[in-house]
Amino acid sequence: MIRLGALLLFLQLMCLSISTARNPPSLSATVSKFLEEEDEGTKWALLVAGSRGYENYRHQADVCHAFQILKKGGLQEENIIVFMYDDIAFDESNPRPGVIVNSPTGGDVYQGVPKDYTGEKANLQNLFAVMLGNTSDLTGGSGKVLKSGPEDHIFIYYTDHGAPGLVAMTSDEYLYAADLINVLKRMHEANSYARMVFYLEACESGSMFEGLLPETLNIYAVTAANATENSYATYCPIDQSNTFAYDVCLGDLYSVSWMEDSEQHDLQSETLGQQLEVVKQRTAAGDSETGGSHVKHYGSLVLSNEFLYTYMGANTEHDNNKTWNKLSATPSTAKAVSQRDAVLLHYQHKFYRAPNGSNRRHEAQEQLDREIRSRMLVDDNIKQISTFLFGAEDGIEMLHTVRPGGKPLVDDWTCLKTFVGIYEEHCGALSKYGMKYTRSIANMCNAGITATQMNMAARKICK
Repeated sequence: MIRLGALLLFLQLMCLSISTARNPPSLSATVSKFLEEEDEGTKWALLVAGSRGYENYRHQADVCHAFQILKKGGLQEENIIVFMYDDIAFDESNPRPGVIVNSPTGGDVYQGVPKDYTGEKANLQNLFAVMLGNTSDLTGGSGKVLKSGPEDHIFIYYTDHGAPGLVAMTSDEYLYAADLINVLKRMHEANSYARMVFYLEACESGSMFEGLLPETLNIYAVTAANATENSYATYCPIDQSNTFAYDVCLGDLYSVSWMEDSEQHDLQSETLGQQLEVVKQRTAAGDSETGGSHVKHYGSLVLSNEFLYTYMGANTEHDNNKTWNKLSATPSTAKAVSQRDAVLLHYQHKFYRAPNGSNRRHEAQEQLDREIRSRMLVDDNIKQISTFLFGAEDGIEMLHTVRPGGKPLVDDWTCLKTFVGIYEEHCGALSKYGMKYTRSIANMCNAGITATQMNMAARKICK
């Protein structure tokens, strides 16, 4: 029987060799696919929407859409773990109560999404516990954790507001890059996966991995933006006619790019690298009206040759047999708005659509005014603190200094956390807008400012 099996394998390889001469690309894909299937393991997924509030509709819509793709791809629901606040489907502003969409013509993506960690249970402690497979550290929720092993493959998708060196959580906590990398290293040391793919949608999302993610962890990370730029929301009311029912952005440009690509192609023949080319083109900055960012990848770049199927499964329900080609990697024609400005757009359209003299119109005006005042206050506070510490000329330069590419944001992450804490103690929360100043605060750490000096400056400016 052993000899017969060997003979059959030899004949299969001979047939493949003959086919190679006739159609090399097809054979290469076939061989890679065959090898991956031999080492498939179990597929696991962790989906995180780190924001809350109807104005941030798009983040939870992104995650719900991702769940539907993975479920159709064949991943077991017990192997898909979802973090989202779950406060938009039945929000009074939702024109379709109980329904969430991720594009103007898209269907409901909310139905069937597991509510593993919602509300205040979608917090940082639970996130780390889930990633590390540590049920004893959970503080509520479904109890599901990544029970993956050394033969398994993990797909993590995180979408939210971000800033240099961190992304936000629904619990008003910050997930710092150094802490994320530390957890990923612990997962690697524990042999809790064979290979991992991490997709991250956030402003300055490249700063979460640049200079930090080793090539040796078998992790392939893709970010919506580089370390110094905003990421963008799309399917916004700015695109639409007055018949558009929503006054919020329905998706994020990078996120809908990879998800719509996944729905259009055969994931058993499209590689991670090929999808990267698609989303690079669709997300790229076009003219001044379109907007866009530079998608980047980090870590074990060799994994870009693997098929998407290894992590996302294959959607056989709709018989997606369209193979990838460069013609599909076309730039997006939809107008996009910076993630940080999407909330302003929401309040503006909420105001315009409300009847004159109505409570809703008055509420929208107050929300818009409050947001603008908050932004102006943070701008002024940070500028004055920097001037206090470095003087007028050097203080302004310190706000805009960017370290050379390939270097992490800051040398001392404890300093950055401490300084953010000092600022918020004396001046109030940074806010989703004010988070952009974490680079300026990191520069203060890199320049050798002490906690005593930072405390004195913040207390004086924000007294």
